[in-house]
Amino acid sequence: MITELGAGCWQLHCRGVNAYLVDDDGVLTMVDTGTPVDTGRLRDGLEQLSFEMSQVERILLTHFDIDHVGNVATVLAESGGTCYVGAGDGGFLMGRERPPLLNRKGLFQRLTAPFVDAVTERIELVADRDRIGSFVAHHTPGHTPGHLSFVSEELGVAFVGDLVREHAGSIEPSPWLLSYDTSMVTSSIVRLADREPRVETVAMGHGAPFTEGGSRQLADLSERVGGRLDA
Repeated sequence: MITELGAGCWQLHCRGVNAYLVDDDGVLTMVDTGTPVDTGRLRDGLEQLSFEMSQVERILLTHFDIDHVGNVATVLAESGGTCYVGAGDGGFLMGRERPPLLNRKGLFQRLTAPFVDAVTERIELVADRDRIGSFVAHHTPGHTPGHLSFVSEELGVAFVGDLVREHAGSIEPSPWLLSYDTSMVTSSIVRLADREPRVETVAMGHGAPFTEGGSRQLADLSERVGGRLDA
Protein backbone atom coordinates (compact mmCIF):
# COMPACT_ATOMS: atom_id res chain seq x y z
CA MET A 1 0.00 0.00 0.00
CA ILE A 2 1.22 3.49 -0.84
CA THR A 3 0.05 6.98 0.08
CA GLU A 4 1.02 10.08 -1.87
CA LEU A 5 2.22 12.80 0.49
CA GLY A 6 2.92 15.39 -2.18
CA ALA A 7 4.32 15.72 -5.66
CA GLY A 8 7.03 13.08 -6.03
CA CYS A 9 6.80 11.86 -2.42
CA TRP A 10 5.14 8.65 -1.24
CA GLN A 11 4.69 6.69 1.97
CA LEU A 12 5.33 2.95 1.69
CA HIS A 13 3.32 1.11 4.34
CA CYS A 14 5.42 -1.67 5.87
CA ARG A 15 4.75 -3.90 8.88
CA GLY A 16 4.33 -1.45 11.72
CA VAL A 17 6.75 1.05 10.20
CA ASN A 18 6.98 3.49 7.32
CA ALA A 19 9.44 3.67 4.48
CA TYR A 20 9.30 6.49 1.95
CA LEU A 21 10.05 7.06 -1.71
CA VAL A 22 11.03 10.40 -3.21
CA ASP A 23 11.72 11.63 -6.71
CA ASP A 24 14.49 14.08 -5.84
CA ASP A 25 15.03 15.94 -9.10
CA GLY A 26 15.06 12.69 -11.04
CA VAL A 27 17.00 10.66 -8.46
CA LEU A 28 14.79 7.93 -7.02
CA THR A 29 15.44 7.99 -3.28
CA MET A 30 14.22 5.58 -0.63
CA VAL A 31 14.09 6.74 2.99
CA ASP A 32 14.48 3.72 5.29
CA THR A 33 13.67 0.22 4.09
CA GLY A 34 11.28 -1.49 6.50
CA THR A 35 11.78 -4.85 8.21
CA PRO A 36 13.45 -7.90 6.61
CA VAL A 37 9.99 -9.31 5.81
CA ASP A 38 8.87 -6.17 3.98
CA THR A 39 10.74 -6.83 0.73
CA GLY A 40 7.55 -7.76 -1.10
CA ARG A 41 5.76 -4.67 0.14
CA LEU A 42 8.56 -2.46 -1.14
CA ARG A 43 8.46 -4.17 -4.52
CA ASP A 44 4.66 -3.83 -4.72
CA GLY A 45 4.82 -0.15 -3.81
CA LEU A 46 7.48 0.54 -6.41
CA GLU A 47 5.49 -1.37 -9.02
CA GLN A 48 2.34 0.64 -8.29
CA LEU A 49 4.37 3.74 -9.08
CA SER A 50 5.83 2.16 -12.24
CA PHE A 51 9.29 1.82 -10.69
CA GLU A 52 11.55 -1.13 -10.01
CA MET A 53 14.02 -1.79 -7.20
CA SER A 54 16.86 -1.46 -9.70
CA GLN A 55 15.96 2.22 -10.17
CA VAL A 56 16.56 3.22 -6.56
CA GLU A 57 19.75 5.26 -6.71
CA ARG A 58 19.89 6.45 -3.12
CA ILE A 59 18.90 5.24 0.34
CA LEU A 60 18.68 7.80 3.13
CA LEU A 61 18.85 5.85 6.38
CA THR A 62 17.58 7.67 9.46
CA HIS A 63 19.09 5.12 11.86
CA PHE A 64 20.09 1.55 12.55
CA ASP A 65 17.10 -0.49 13.74
CA ILE A 66 15.83 -3.75 12.28
CA ASP A 67 12.58 -2.11 11.11
CA HIS A 68 14.47 0.59 9.20
CA VAL A 69 17.47 -1.24 7.76
CA GLY A 70 15.81 -4.57 6.97
CA ASN A 71 16.17 -4.30 3.19
CA VAL A 72 19.25 -2.12 2.75
CA ALA A 73 21.35 -5.03 1.48
CA THR A 74 18.64 -6.14 -0.95
CA VAL A 75 18.05 -2.69 -2.41
CA LEU A 76 21.76 -2.00 -2.84
CA ALA A 77 22.39 -5.40 -4.42
CA GLU A 78 19.66 -4.89 -7.01
CA SER A 79 20.16 -1.23 -7.72
CA GLY A 80 23.85 -0.45 -7.39
CA GLY A 81 22.81 2.64 -5.46
CA THR A 82 24.38 4.26 -2.40
CA CYS A 83 23.22 4.25 1.22
CA TYR A 84 23.75 7.32 3.40
CA VAL A 85 23.81 6.71 7.17
CA GLY A 86 24.85 8.67 10.23
CA ALA A 87 28.44 8.11 11.33
CA GLY A 88 27.29 7.04 14.79
CA ASP A 89 25.21 4.17 13.39
CA GLY A 90 27.31 3.27 10.36
CA GLY A 91 29.53 0.83 12.25
CA PHE A 92 26.46 -1.16 13.31
CA LEU A 93 25.17 -1.36 9.73
CA MET A 94 28.56 -2.46 8.40
CA GLY A 95 29.07 -5.03 11.17
CA ARG A 96 32.22 -3.31 12.37
CA GLU A 97 30.75 -2.36 15.76
CA ARG A 98 28.26 -4.02 18.06
CA PRO A 99 25.58 -2.10 19.95
CA PRO A 100 26.26 -1.84 23.69
CA LEU A 101 24.76 -4.52 25.93
CA LEU A 102 24.41 -2.21 28.90
CA ASN A 103 22.00 0.17 27.19
CA ARG A 104 18.33 -0.91 26.93
CA LYS A 105 18.10 0.08 23.28
CA GLY A 106 21.58 -1.20 22.51
CA LEU A 107 20.62 -4.57 23.93
CA PHE A 108 17.59 -4.74 21.63
CA GLN A 109 19.78 -3.82 18.65
CA ARG A 110 22.35 -6.46 19.63
CA LEU A 111 19.65 -9.14 19.79
CA THR A 112 18.11 -8.23 16.43
CA ALA A 113 21.34 -7.53 14.52
CA PRO A 114 21.78 -11.19 13.40
CA PHE A 115 18.57 -10.83 11.38
CA VAL A 116 20.00 -7.93 9.36
CA ASP A 117 22.55 -8.46 6.58
CA ALA A 118 25.65 -6.36 7.15
CA VAL A 119 26.48 -4.00 4.29
CA THR A 120 30.08 -3.02 3.62
CA GLU A 121 29.99 -1.47 0.15
CA ARG A 122 28.42 1.71 -1.23
CA ILE A 123 27.96 3.17 2.25
CA GLU A 124 28.53 6.88 2.83
CA LEU A 125 28.84 8.13 6.41
CA VAL A 126 26.98 11.37 6.97
CA ALA A 127 27.67 14.21 9.38
CA ASP A 128 25.49 17.06 10.61
CA ARG A 129 24.43 19.47 7.83
CA ASP A 130 25.82 17.34 5.02
CA ARG A 131 23.85 17.76 1.81
CA ILE A 132 22.63 14.84 -0.30
CA GLY A 133 20.71 16.01 -3.35
CA SER A 134 18.10 18.48 -2.13
CA PHE A 135 18.29 17.06 1.41
CA VAL A 136 20.23 18.42 4.36
CA ALA A 137 21.09 15.85 7.03
CA HIS A 138 20.57 16.92 10.64
CA HIS A 139 22.22 14.87 13.37
CA THR A 140 19.39 14.17 15.83
CA PRO A 141 20.78 11.63 18.32
CA GLY A 142 18.97 10.13 21.26
CA HIS A 143 16.87 7.38 19.75
CA THR A 144 20.20 6.02 18.44
CA PRO A 145 23.69 7.57 18.52
CA GLY A 146 23.81 8.32 14.79
CA HIS A 147 20.16 9.14 14.18
CA LEU A 148 19.59 11.56 11.29
CA SER A 149 16.68 13.65 10.10
CA PHE A 150 16.65 14.56 6.41
CA VAL A 151 15.12 17.88 5.40
CA SER A 152 14.40 19.09 1.88
CA GLU A 153 13.01 22.59 1.85
CA GLU A 154 12.80 22.39 -1.94
CA LEU A 155 10.39 19.44 -1.61
CA GLY A 156 8.84 20.76 1.60
CA VAL A 157 9.43 17.56 3.58
CA ALA A 158 11.30 16.45 6.69
CA PHE A 159 11.95 12.74 7.26
CA VAL A 160 12.54 12.47 10.99
CA GLY A 161 12.77 8.70 11.48
CA ASP A 162 12.13 7.77 15.11
CA LEU A 163 13.09 11.10 16.62
CA VAL A 164 9.34 11.49 17.07
CA ARG A 165 6.25 9.38 16.46
CA GLU A 166 2.62 10.13 15.70
CA HIS A 167 0.02 8.89 18.17
CA ALA A 168 -3.71 9.66 18.08
CA GLY A 169 -3.13 12.64 15.81
CA SER A 170 -0.39 14.12 17.97
CA ILE A 171 3.37 14.27 17.56
CA GLU A 172 5.45 13.08 20.51
CA PRO A 173 9.12 12.31 21.28
CA SER A 174 10.65 8.86 20.99
CA PRO A 175 9.80 7.14 24.31
CA TRP A 176 12.23 6.08 27.04
CA LEU A 177 12.00 2.35 26.39
CA LEU A 178 12.96 2.70 22.71
CA SER A 179 15.74 5.28 23.05
CA TYR A 180 19.38 5.36 24.04
CA ASP A 181 18.94 8.68 25.84
CA THR A 182 15.67 10.61 26.10
CA SER A 183 17.40 13.80 27.22
CA MET A 184 19.29 13.72 23.92
CA VAL A 185 15.99 13.10 22.11
CA THR A 186 14.63 16.28 23.69
CA SER A 187 17.76 18.27 22.81
CA SER A 188 17.61 17.02 19.22
CA ILE A 189 13.95 18.03 18.84
CA VAL A 190 14.68 21.52 20.15
CA ARG A 191 17.79 21.91 18.00
CA LEU A 192 16.02 20.77 14.83
CA ALA A 193 13.10 23.12 15.49
CA ASP A 194 15.50 25.99 16.21
CA ARG A 195 16.95 25.53 12.74
CA GLU A 196 13.46 26.43 11.45
CA PRO A 197 13.12 23.98 8.58
CA ARG A 198 10.55 25.32 6.12
CA VAL A 199 8.47 22.23 5.42
CA GLU A 200 4.82 21.29 5.17
CA THR A 201 5.29 17.54 5.60
CA VAL A 202 6.83 15.81 8.62
CA ALA A 203 7.17 12.09 7.96
CA MET A 204 8.13 9.78 10.80
CA GLY A 205 8.90 6.10 11.10
CA HIS A 206 5.81 5.24 13.11
CA GLY A 207 2.36 6.74 12.72
CA ALA A 208 0.71 8.91 10.11
CA PRO A 209 2.80 11.69 8.54
CA PHE A 210 1.65 15.29 8.88
CA THR A 211 1.21 16.82 5.42
CA GLU A 212 0.34 20.35 6.49
CA GLY A 213 2.05 22.74 8.87
CA GLY A 214 5.07 20.55 9.44
CA SER A 215 7.31 23.37 10.64
CA ARG A 216 4.65 24.43 13.13
CA GLN A 217 4.29 20.87 14.39
CA LEU A 218 8.02 20.69 15.15
CA ALA A 219 8.04 24.13 16.75
CA ASP A 220 5.04 23.30 18.94
CA LEU A 221 6.62 20.04 20.08
CA SER A 222 9.86 21.85 20.85
CA GLU A 223 7.96 24.31 23.04
CA ARG A 224 6.21 21.46 24.88
CA VAL A 225 9.37 19.52 25.67
CA GLY A 226 11.96 22.29 25.72
CA GLY A 227 11.49 23.07 29.39
CA ARG A 228 13.01 19.70 30.22
CA LEU A 229 16.39 20.92 29.01
CA ASP A 230 16.68 23.16 32.07
CA ALA A 231 15.36 20.56 34.50
